[in-house]
Parts: sequence; C-alpha cells; structure tokens
Amino acid sequence: MIDTKKLRQKILDLAIRGKLVPQDPNDEPASVLLERIRAEKERLIAEGKIKRPKKSKASSAAFHYQNFEPPFPIPDSWEWVRLEDIAKIGTGATPSKSNREYYGGNINWVSSSVTSFPYVDEPTDLITELALKETNCEIYPTGTLLMAMYGEGKTRGQLTELRIEAASNQACAAIIPYISETKNFVRLYLLANYYQLRRLAEGGNQPNLNLGKISSLFIPLPPIQEQRRVVEQYGFILESIELLEASKALLEERINMAKSKILDLAMQGKLVPQNPADESASDMLRRINPKAKIITDNPHLRNIPKNWCITDLKSVGKWQAGATPSKMNSDFYGIGYPWLNTGDLTDDYIYTIPKQITELALKETSVKLNPKGSVLIAMYGATIGKLGILTFPATTNQACCACAECYINNKFLFYFLKYYRPQFLKMGGGGAQSNISKEKIKKTILLLPPNNEQKRIVNKIEELYSIFDDIEASLQS
Repeated sequence: MIDTKKLRQKILDLAIRGKLVPQDPNDEPASVLLERIRAEKERLIAEGKIKRPKKSKASSAAFHYQNFEPPFPIPDSWEWVRLEDIAKIGTGATPSKSNREYYGGNINWVSSSVTSFPYVDEPTDLITELALKETNCEIYPTGTLLMAMYGEGKTRGQLTELRIEAASNQACAAIIPYISETKNFVRLYLLANYYQLRRLAEGGNQPNLNLGKISSLFIPLPPIQEQRRVVEQYGFILESIELLEASKALLEERINMAKSKILDLAMQGKLVPQNPADESASDMLRRINPKAKIITDNPHLRNIPKNWCITDLKSVGKWQAGATPSKMNSDFYGIGYPWLNTGDLTDDYIYTIPKQITELALKETSVKLNPKGSVLIAMYGATIGKLGILTFPATTNQACCACAECYINNKFLFYFLKYYRPQFLKMGGGGAQSNISKEKIKKTILLLPPNNEQKRIVNKIEELYSIFDDIEASLQS
C-alpha cells in the first residue's frame, strides 16, 4: 500500500519543479507575468494602498542573477523571484489583554494556532476599532496566506489561508500576492518547503522565522497558464489521495472489527467445531485443580457448548502482582533479572525488557519472578488491559498482574483477556487514576472449553489474524 504522506510530498515536489504537467510553448513566459506583477505593485503604491519597500542590496536584480544559486532547475519559461517581488508581506500584533476596550468588538483576529488548519473560517477572538487604531494590527483580506513564524513544535512554518477578513497576531506572516491568481501556486511552494522554512529559523531558546527571511525567500514562478494547470492537476491528485486515505482508514476499522468478531466467536464456542471425544472442560479442570470453582448457576450455562464449563480466572492459574524496589537503594538495580513496567507490554510476546533488578532486590523485596510463558496484564492507568506473554523469566512492577502458573493453554488465556479488555476498562473507570485489581481479575467469569478445543481455537485465531496482519502491514509500507 502506498504511503500517502510521502505521496503528497512527492506530488508537491513535482509541482514546484515544473514536472507535474507538461509545458506549453504557447504560454506567455513568466517574465511577462512578472512585468504585470510589477505594474500592479506600482499601481498599488501610487494609490497609497501599499508602501514602497525599502531598497536593499539583497533585492537588486544583480543579486538575482549573479549571486543566487537555484536549489533545482526549472523550465526555461519559468523565473526565479523573491517572495517580496510578487507579494506584500506583513504581520500583526496582539492587543493588550489587560485593556478590555480592545476586545469584544466586531473585527476578526486570529493567532498562529489557526495555521494548524488548511483554512480559517472562524476568528480566534474579536477586537475593537480602538485596538486596530492603537496597535500594529492590520485587517487582511480573504485569500491571505498566513504562515506561523514562531514555535518549536510543528507550528513554525505551518500555512493556512484566510476565508474571512481578519487581523493576526505578531507570530504570523501575512502573504498577499499582488496578482491574486498566483496565490495557489505560492501556497503549493510554501507547503512543499515546510521543513526548509523551519530550518531558516534563527536560533536561541525558541527558533523563529521573521519577515526578512520570509520576504527574501526565492520562489520559482511559472507562466500563469501553467500555474492554473498545476493547481488543477494537484487538486485532482489530492482528491484521489484523500479517497485512498479514507479507504485505508475504513479498511483498518473493518480489520479491527473483524478481529474483535473472531474473538467474540471464539469465546462463545462458535469459531471451531466441538469434538465429542474431547475431555470435558469440567473434568479437565477438576483433574488439574481440585479446588477449581465450577459454576452451575450462571445464565450463560444454557448457551455454551456441551463440553464447556463456567469457572473463574482464579481457578485456571496462580495470579500474582509485582512490586517496585526502592529507588533509594542502588543495590537493587543492575544486572540480574528483567523488571517490566506496563509500558513494556506489547499485546504480544515479550522479547525485550530494558530495565533489570538484582538478586538482592528479588530477595529483600516483594518482587516475584514470573516464569517463561506467564501471561501479564496491566492493572493501572492508561495501560489497563494491555497484555504480554513472557519469553523468558522476568519480574514486574505493582501495576502488572501475572498468571505465573497457568493451568490452561496460556495463549487461550491471553486471547480471553484481550476479548475481555473492554470490560476491564469499564471496571477500572473513575477516580484520579483508573485501575483494576488482582482480586477483580481473579473473580472474572470464564467460559472454558476443553483443552484440545482451546488449542484448536488458538490455532484458528492465529491463522485468521495472520491474514489481517499481512493486510495491515501492507497498509503501512
């Protein structure tokens, strides 16, 4: 299955390099478009709608051609230009929150948080005419591109487009192309260069972009007719990718539902056929554990296969919780026995555990060593119900409960616990830290098949799961 994130980036790269659509020799070259942009810029200056930018050595034509090294080749009909050559670049301000007269007006105002979304349809806040007059806020028109300049996380370099008139805070750069039709291609270029833009940020505790760096950014300018074709083709491909992603998400959802249904059928005796020759579950359990509790008054009794029985988890194994040796005693930690935290549980076999405790810790604390094959279940917090099966002896912390001596097929027990996880989550609800207890686990009712049928159930589950796992793996490749 295609990695759609990489595909999006690849399409963007092709678009900004002139490789997404063919060039047409009948198109007016970008140099003609550039003259139109310059004329529009001069008109806006003459009408007093924008100020003439300060001249700089960096923006001179000589610099363009003598010192600039293009990062990649572009078609002959394209031109390299600075962003400030084709767009007005501005920013905003945050009116003082302590001045109540600045807020509660009818002027839309947005913060850089809106750049997390592709479009802005709602303001972050509303400011007054007074705020607009007394601060550096400026109302930007619909179609303005906003780029986040600050932020160490994903925010810096993110891009959005205003679909409302709005002022912005100082953490946003507002980009308004002089010819509005160039906006969509400019947007594609800035999206394609998200990571490059982030690397332009200046150092310090919080690396930031600034208007100077954004204004001086070089951008390839195609002929306007080719821009239209590029934007149209990109939009078509993007729709196809979104359909692919939706299909992928739906497939993943259906796989999870199918896996859940398999477990449901397995625990009801409907996944594999029964064999009358199998030793009954009650006889098997009494033989293995004479103290086992065989439940005869449960409503489920009439719905289970003939050779099955109803019992509890206490009857099918020896359950024990772990402990955490005192961190104050350095002699408790070091080379010795693997010590598992619930974060190490993988809902699968456990092959690695990074932390270890010493022989002394095992001897002087309540930590218990669980043998290979022990089935583990998390009892606390966000990991409640998370599972694992040990492939080597190991200890655990107190948030983990282990069936250290399993009287039934340990893989069947594992799948039962996985099937029952939603109920464990309900049992652990409420309080500052949700949890279940070892006693609650031991009291859990189990519909138990004969030993041979347990094996058949496990084999069938793993056969079917393997098919779905292969499909899921293909979705991630």
